[in-house]
Amino acid sequence: MFLTLSLLALCFALHPALAVTAGSFGDGGQTLISAMMMFVGNNKKVYMLDKAEGNAAQINGHPAWGAVWDMDTHEVAVMDVRTNTFCSSGMHLPNGSFVTFGGNGAVGRGGALGSQLNPGNVSAAWDAVYQDFDGTRSIRILNPCTDSDDFSSPQCAWFDEPSILSMQKSRWYSAAEATGDGEIVIIGGFVNGGYVNRIYPVIDPAANPEAEYTYEYYPPRPNPPQTFQFLLNTSGLNAYAHTFLMPSGKMFVQANLSTVLWDHTTNTETPLPPMPNGVARVYPASGATAMLPLTPANNYTPTILFCGGSAMTEFQYGDYRFPFSDTWNIPASQDCQRITPEPQGGMVPAYIPDDNMLEGRTMGQFIILPNGLFLLVNGGLNGTAGYSSNGTLTTPDVSQMPFGQSLASGPVGTPAIYDPNAPAGSRWSNEGLSTSSIARLYHSSAILLPDASVLIAGSNPNIDVNLTTIYPTQYQAEIFYPPYFSAPTRPVPSGVPTTLSYGGDPFDIAISANSYTGTANDAANSTTVVVTRGGFTTHAMNMGQRLLQLNNTFTVNSDGTFTLHVAQLPPNPNLFQPGPAFLFVNIHGIPSNGTYLIVGNGQIGAQPLAPLSVLPDSVFLDSTTGSNSTTSSDGSTPAKKTNLAAIIGGVVATIAVLGVIVSAVSICTTREKRQPVPTVSYPIAQGTNRFGSGLPSGGGDTMRSERSALFPLQQQPNDSYGWNPSTTSNYQQPYSDAASHQPNYEYDPYASSPYPAFRQAPKNGGPPYRF
Repeated sequence: MFLTLSLLALCFALHPALAVTAGSFGDGGQTLISAMMMFVGNNKKVYMLDKAEGNAAQINGHPAWGAVWDMDTHEVAVMDVRTNTFCSSGMHLPNGSFVTFGGNGAVGRGGALGSQLNPGNVSAAWDAVYQDFDGTRSIRILNPCTDSDDFSSPQCAWFDEPSILSMQKSRWYSAAEATGDGEIVIIGGFVNGGYVNRIYPVIDPAANPEAEYTYEYYPPRPNPPQTFQFLLNTSGLNAYAHTFLMPSGKMFVQANLSTVLWDHTTNTETPLPPMPNGVARVYPASGATAMLPLTPANNYTPTILFCGGSAMTEFQYGDYRFPFSDTWNIPASQDCQRITPEPQGGMVPAYIPDDNMLEGRTMGQFIILPNGLFLLVNGGLNGTAGYSSNGTLTTPDVSQMPFGQSLASGPVGTPAIYDPNAPAGSRWSNEGLSTSSIARLYHSSAILLPDASVLIAGSNPNIDVNLTTIYPTQYQAEIFYPPYFSAPTRPVPSGVPTTLSYGGDPFDIAISANSYTGTANDAANSTTVVVTRGGFTTHAMNMGQRLLQLNNTFTVNSDGTFTLHVAQLPPNPNLFQPGPAFLFVNIHGIPSNGTYLIVGNGQIGAQPLAPLSVLPDSVFLDSTTGSNSTTSSDGSTPAKKTNLAAIIGGVVATIAVLGVIVSAVSICTTREKRQPVPTVSYPIAQGTNRFGSGLPSGGGDTMRSERSALFPLQQQPNDSYGWNPSTTSNYQQPYSDAASHQPNYEYDPYASSPYPAFRQAPKNGGPPYRF
């Protein structure tokens, strides 16, 4: 059935995301709070958090610092958050909930200490004006809801009650990483905050009462937090340490210029090579960091990419009070490095130089796209993350700072795309990408949406709301549409499961004939199936972000459809921790819409494992094309016009479609079977996968994708720097830890209304949250 033009126009009016141009930015609406933190809760909602500040939006008689953004309407509703989330960390849970850890003490107007001080008078417990509570030990839990739920119910609200559920230590700028069992390891942080985590000169880091060198767990464990020696060794530049779980269950941890492989269960460290060229990547240098896609082609061997940051000298970083240099004049680094922490084949871990970014960038942020390319957004050409409330050592009056309280300058508005599999020297491009007019510096955020676009929000290098400074508090959200939005059609999978397991029986996904152009053989042979997690985004990081490609074969059918036979995840939860994810199908590098699902059994604890999935042989069928394709007499397959029904269904998200040219390559004769997929024990041996043999160990991923439109890079720094200005005169005073914060091990924050209730202690150390 064909739609009339008027009906089509109406549909575009109702669905603003449909009228888009590939490579451009679209209007994401007003967020009401400055989105310092974000995560995708489900296939409908994005949740946002802000620090306690004077936002005009109100809830329950005080400024709002929480919000939920609707993907369809781009409208926002504020949510109540009781404690100051400033510079906290966050992570997913196996059941699809999210949890955040720590933050700042209570503040009032202008970032001043709250009205009710904590013992020691260097932080506050509560403020009478903003009505925020001390968040330094808070554990906040959210169970994401959709429109079918009652958002006014406690089950859809943030649980934020540190007197009932809290960490054992105060943590600001802590790191968080999930284990293969779904526990979360909470690492380090500041006690009260500042620019960098040290007193200068550094004499004995262990004697610094303002730095937190320990780690603890969620769900809370009864044993006291242990000291992580690596944090002592990296004193100063160890906030928001870059942390990635490895296949062995150990964690790759990078901070300052140091790198270790850490076994948190035994608290033992294996030193790895230092970061080359003196370039720091952690806050406040804030380089872009992400794990390359895990695929059958690289035997699911993790490689970490670092780009940008700062090569400032040790002295220039200063201490808690401020930097000892005018950072906004110091160019950010262009340098990129890769490292494979647990290489196969007896190789030794080493940093390998990668292509430099197109420009230096601090606070740049990597978003892993469903087709395995990396999108780099946000950040600045100069300086570092953070803000200064009282200037620097060389510019002691904040009124003389040329960019207000911002310690960075030169916002980079043009995204860049990095292709990890392109030949060296050609991995970065920004060709054809639009430039945003909004400065996205300190406290910016970005995250992948289920339609494969990217939500970008935040930026607030100010101690409190400031709408008139050069880099103001930002409430305008944008949506960036990657180049694949120019495709005339996108895959339409059906039969995607709602849960995935670690090993076990494979499953089938049906691909409709209007999902592709060209021959069915070519489309099926180019198809990849991936599960991806956008993570918890804050301070130019996406904690928990990773992408894993599932192995698959296929059967091409005579009607132009084909069936994907898809393996479960490899039987190692350390590769992709249990919890929420989205499954995408890519054909010729063009992704489908993502399907929300849960990986694992939804519970904290050892995940059920099964043998590696065994897949049938792939089956081709000649002379079969998609219903969006026509074959001319010369054998070529020109692209068909955009399918209007697919547009209205949200499958095709572009009006100005240029079309794609797909070569029609005949594959063999009549019917032909590919070689069976090997059924080896995990990990898959190198070279024994359906992508061919002879792949370099620990090297790039040969994940199939079309790189017909690559885009150059930009670099930007993104780090957070928040602290109470009134603490600057007391930054060397001892910290008084008089409060009693004993964790509760039998607590269910969603058990009852209006306040959560206690429940019987879970057996075998079960989690204190609702499944």
